[in-house]
Amino acid sequence: MALHDLLIAPFSEFAFMRRALIACIAISLSAGPIGSFLVLRRMSLMGDAMSHAVLPGVALGFLFFGLDLWSMALGGLVASLAVALLAGVVSRVTPLKEDTSLAGFYLISIASGVLIISLHGSNVDLMHILFGSLLGVDDRSLLLVAGAATLTLFAFAVIYRPLVVECFDPGFLRVAAGGRSGSAIGGPGAVAHLVFLVLVVVNLVAGMQALGTLMSVGLLLLPAAAARLWAGSVGGLMLTTSGIAMAASLLGLVLSYHVNAPSGPAIVLVAGFFYIASLAFGQRGGLVRRYLPRRHLAH
Repeated sequence: MALHDLLIAPFSEFAFMRRALIACIAISLSAGPIGSFLVLRRMSLMGDAMSHAVLPGVALGFLFFGLDLWSMALGGLVASLAVALLAGVVSRVTPLKEDTSLAGFYLISIASGVLIISLHGSNVDLMHILFGSLLGVDDRSLLLVAGAATLTLFAFAVIYRPLVVECFDPGFLRVAAGGRSGSAIGGPGAVAHLVFLVLVVVNLVAGMQALGTLMSVGLLLLPAAAARLWAGSVGGLMLTTSGIAMAASLLGLVLSYHVNAPSGPAIVLVAGFFYIASLAFGQRGGLVRRYLPRRHLAH
């Protein structure tokens, strides 16, 4: 099979393949900063939990308005932010840590969302919401994904420095805002963290229509985890993450086209392949480099 037939023909012949690729490229652009800082801030599991917390809001939007994109997106946004807020409140007024309370709320969320859809919809509706319909992306879905990517890139241009500082020295901005005593509770770091959480939710909701509530987080986290084993700077990490996400999107769509497989899971599996390959051969902590080091030249 010629390279053109393998890689280019599916996109040159079919408009739905081009639309799916454009949607994935937009998600990949957001994956650079969002996924990188989820990994750097050790919030990967929180990102996964928030992707599940979207489901009850999406389900309620579906219950009242059917498969209306904007209603489900708004419902998912409210539900996910509510879960994140509740988890933070519980962790402050009880002995439970934030990760424990977040896990509890996200399990309740996903169970209630599946129940609502199952009782008032069909298995097709449930599969559509859980796993998306990438090859059925329409103009409104593209607009939502592109808007989320644009908002993310502009917002990160503003909060990039506070986020980087907070990753490596969380107390620095509190001291800078509150004096030497470090008494300030808020400050630039808290604002940047809040904006970052909102951006995570916005991108999860935007990716819902294309990849579903269960798959959208995969394109944010797996490329970032793989890139962490190659990049040596924060900027390099973000660029590498977006590059891996775009490559996974292209190869996943091609794979799904030629073997007649679901596109969303195919993309996430290709991203998973990049992650496993990086674990083995990554230049910064890969298993081969760590346990089979190259011999140094003898002087």
